[in-house]
Amino acid sequence: MTEENSKKLYERAIILNAIKFGEFTLSSGQKSSYYFDGRLLSMDPFSSNLITEIFIKKIIEFNADAFGGPSVAAVPIIGALTLKCHFENIDLSGFFVRSEQKKHGTNQQIEGLIKPGMNVAVFDDTLSTGDSLLNSIKAVEDYGCKVVLALTILDRQQGAKEKLNDKNIPLFKLWEASMNGEIKIL
Repeated sequence: MTEENSKKLYERAIILNAIKFGEFTLSSGQKSSYYFDGRLLSMDPFSSNLITEIFIKKIIEFNADAFGGPSVAAVPIIGALTLKCHFENIDLSGFFVRSEQKKHGTNQQIEGLIKPGMNVAVFDDTLSTGDSLLNSIKAVEDYGCKVVLALTILDRQQGAKEKLNDKNIPLFKLWEASMNGEIKIL
């Protein structure tokens, strides 16, 4: 079922023009001949439903208590997963991690329903070097939680998996891309 939904998601990505070719600068600063706009999928009701169907099964399989990731890219998926948990009576909660601690209000970096001691799953729509996700992982671990799983839609295979392996965090991905943007559905 996961592979079938992953294929459907890829077909939807093509329809939504979420994979573009040209000259792009990634958040890592690296240059790329292609760009994947995961927000086009996470903000699309059909695609969002597919993502949550796939992710929730893995999150439960790894016995996580909560799920989340870095703002901005993970936030739509967190919202969709939270709603899915409500409708399917699944006892999981969501959170997101700011790039830096707030300077006002409660001065938090992590927002949502997360407590020290929880096992958590973290995700981002796309991984290249993984720095954004790893910053979120550090914040969550510093808060006192254990990261039991990382998830992504697209792994650009630019070092994120290796960094996660170094931390003994398994990575679940739907697709992986070659350097020229050829995508393999897993």
